[in-house]
Amino acid sequence: MYHEMTYEQIKRRRAQRLATAIIVIALAVLAVFAAITAQASAREQAAMSVRESVLNAAKQCCAVEGSYPSTLEHLEKNYGLVINRNDYVVSYEWFADNVLPSVVVTAR
Repeated sequence: MYHEMTYEQIKRRRAQRLATAIIVIALAVLAVFAAITAQASAREQAAMSVRESVLNAAKQCCAVEGSYPSTLEHLEKNYGLVINRNDYVVSYEWFADNVLPSVVVTAR
């Protein structure tokens, strides 16, 4: 049996559809925001991991050779350090043979 909808029923149905659309859009925006935040956090953690790898290689070099290396290339050449230079910029500042170098890693 066909039942015609009243004007009030039509208004209520439109309001329900609008509310549903707003909720879906809000959830989509929240999902995108969460994904962006998670990606930024992952990049930050990866940069910290690269920094720790550089420092560990420098400490290993100091233990073997008796002094910290003056260049990052020495670590890459002799201690197997591999850095993805497409994703990270590494600043390696050496001061003296007996002082741990300053290492700053920045994601590109």
